[in-house]
Amino acid sequence: MFVNEVNDVKIYNLSAGKSVPDWLTDRRKRSQLMKKVDSRRQIELIQDFDMPGVCTSIRMSPDQQYILATGTYKPRVKCFEVSNLSIKFERCFDAEVTTFEVISDDYSKMVFLQCDRYVEIHAAHGRHYRLRIPRFGRDMKYHKPSCDMFIVGVSRDIFRLNLERGQFLQPLETDGSCLNACEVNPEHHLLIAGTKEGTVEAWDPRTKQRCSTLDVAMKLPGVKEFPSVTALKFRNGLHMGVGTASGHVLIYDIRAKQPLLVKNHLNRLPIKRLAFNPAQNAVYSLDEATLKLWDEQTGKQIAYVESTSSFNDFCTIPDTGMFFVAQEDVKMMTYYVPAMGPAPRWCSFLDNLTEEIESEVVENVYDDYQFVTAKELAELGMEHLVGSNLLKGYMHGYFMDARLYNKAKAVVEPFAFDRFRKDKVRQEIESERKSRLQIESKLPKVNKELALKIMDEQANPSNSAKQRNVPSLLEDSRFKAMFENADFEVNKSAEEYRLLAPVLNRLDKSKAKELKKRVEVAHVAELHADEAQQREESDNDEDLFGFEKSDGETKDDSGDEASSDDDDRREYVKEMKQAYKQVKRQREEEEELEEDEPQQDEISDVAKRPQTNGHSPQPTTNGNRFTLTPLDQHQGSSLLQQRIKKASLQDRVKVMSQLEGQVTNVGRSLGNRQMTFEVNKQKKSQFHAKKREAEMKKHREERRSIVRPIKSLRLKKVNFK
Repeated sequence: MFVNEVNDVKIYNLSAGKSVPDWLTDRRKRSQLMKKVDSRRQIELIQDFDMPGVCTSIRMSPDQQYILATGTYKPRVKCFEVSNLSIKFERCFDAEVTTFEVISDDYSKMVFLQCDRYVEIHAAHGRHYRLRIPRFGRDMKYHKPSCDMFIVGVSRDIFRLNLERGQFLQPLETDGSCLNACEVNPEHHLLIAGTKEGTVEAWDPRTKQRCSTLDVAMKLPGVKEFPSVTALKFRNGLHMGVGTASGHVLIYDIRAKQPLLVKNHLNRLPIKRLAFNPAQNAVYSLDEATLKLWDEQTGKQIAYVESTSSFNDFCTIPDTGMFFVAQEDVKMMTYYVPAMGPAPRWCSFLDNLTEEIESEVVENVYDDYQFVTAKELAELGMEHLVGSNLLKGYMHGYFMDARLYNKAKAVVEPFAFDRFRKDKVRQEIESERKSRLQIESKLPKVNKELALKIMDEQANPSNSAKQRNVPSLLEDSRFKAMFENADFEVNKSAEEYRLLAPVLNRLDKSKAKELKKRVEVAHVAELHADEAQQREESDNDEDLFGFEKSDGETKDDSGDEASSDDDDRREYVKEMKQAYKQVKRQREEEEELEEDEPQQDEISDVAKRPQTNGHSPQPTTNGNRFTLTPLDQHQGSSLLQQRIKKASLQDRVKVMSQLEGQVTNVGRSLGNRQMTFEVNKQKKSQFHAKKREAEMKKHREERRSIVRPIKSLRLKKVNFK
């Protein structure tokens, strides 16, 4: 139960509380609600008081024993019995219901107006008869003295269906082009209809003549267009309420053409339904966004109910403070306002409960379930749960139990919460701490180089006035985290950045070159101006050699510019090649390290084995000493060479002198040692050949497992005797 207090008036939402996912069975829903502590304080006033998709309209039977509601999908009507606080029956239709009327004291006689121009008449056992009207209907009301059903819609006629004869009578022709609503006075049975042009026409059902016409749109202040009439309701024999499409509610005395009161909802949404509470002199007015309760005499607001989804309809229980709301959601909302009256007799226990309930905060839907994407599921190492009852597929991910998610998160990242708490504490301390020196142009802590570039571009005088007036990224709140959060820092060691580095350097060089060119152009312009002045002072003799020389100079200048562009292009290509080579080299080194890891494990195993006969010695380093350890013959010479390369030249010579006589003495004065060795030029090619051979071996094994043996294709012998 959720309590909202407006203007010292408490509104109790009896439908609020923790929601249970729809995919669970009824038994599991009940078991989960029983396990939760909060569910013990949750009040389910009427069992299964909801619709599969949307509730369109809701009514209370005249004897106040049954609640009837229509909704989708599939189009249906539900009847709830208040004496048992549960559903009594449910029926489905072929089309959605626009509105319906209960024409008996209980549910035994009902008429449904559907969106496909059909009218269905239902009895207690089910559908009694179905007929079609000439135009699409929008509203209908039942006239008890004559047994006529008045139907209005997309036409100027008020259709009359006599339920006693079972036939259509002569329709009533109005002056409006379209009729949106109609109402019958319960005391003197006057019929009124609201038109699209903003007028209300009154008709006498006895004489079948128009009594009067009321222009509602002319009485609305500050309205440029004529709003149509969308809702009508009688309070008693003399007073009525009119709702318009502009969000205004007008209270009239039928004996006068001036409204007694004009109430504005201030949201310009059409009024859908009106209701009166004579005991408290209150008016209920509903639009899509709010249901407002206000005083009938002064127009002062008493309370209001805001919608989480669009409101469609509502109904009140006479002489009580309870009302039901139909909305664009699964739930049908139940509200109780003690200031508007007592609780109904069938739920009188609410008066005692509301005295003990304090204001609470409504909880989120599905708050016991956590939504995870496929990527997050893989990070948690729970891909094997896909297809089980622990995961429920929804959109681009899955719903899983919040307790299971927390346990898996704690196993994968045991120190995540401590790290998060430390970061939050550090952020709070840094936000509260003030620096001693207040510097106006202070660089951010993250992405300082990027901030400097942005500041330089902003302060560049060559930019146009329009570019200088554009707000900087440093001041834009949308990019605030890029200069504060360390997660958004530019990683210069990433492959993407290293591949883009030549492009960024070229952009910086092009900017510097452009600035240099502007300076040179200005200098050349000054020189040309001086030369022109000298020519004017000299005689008009043409120095052909001088002109040819100047032309040659210009050609040389253009050639120099072209050559400089070619040089820049060559440098750019060279830098790009170097960047790609570095990335490729790093990838190959990482692959070799990954493949060398199992070899290092084998070396450690060999070092632990005892020396036996037939083994050759293996060099190892212990501190500054170089000793020999046994080496198995199957390890090959590659492992020995790796060990020897790490030793110094002196130790290497000593070891090589002990191995197979590779170092020999020679009788020379300048040197008496000789070493023989072989260079392995095809090490890399051998590595790729072995890798290729392993891949082909794996491919052949997979193919051998897939190919069927020829024995399975042999035909059985058949005896044709």
